[in-house]
Amino acid sequence: QVQLVESGGGLVESGGSLRLSCTASGIHFNMHSLGWYRQVPGKERELVGVIASEGRRKNYSDSVRGRFIVTRDSTKKAVYLQMDSLKPEDTAVYYCYAKRDGYRYEYWGQGTQVTVSS
Repeated sequence: QVQLVESGGGLVESGGSLRLSCTASGIHFNMHSLGWYRQVPGKERELVGVIASEGRRKNYSDSVRGRFIVTRDSTKKAVYLQMDSLKPEDTAVYYCYAKRDGYRYEYWGQGTQVTVSS
């Protein structure tokens, strides 16, 4: 059974930092791209950042590039999202994401709330 479990969300002031963590189980970790999406009520889920299975190629949305960093640790089977210089518009539910290379099916965590106060 595949499980992605997020942690690290919370309330932070504008300009502050948070680090999200996601631990994965039930997948071949090194064969999956991993990352983060986010969603606010009434809007579609959007990409935040994704790191490829080989651990080097990364893709970020324009809105977070330069402020957020995605990393992965194969020994801990975890993916992280370091968020710096947070803005109120970063407020959303953040979802951990996994997709096996060459396959279409995507796995999602349950989501963790991030709230940035102005």
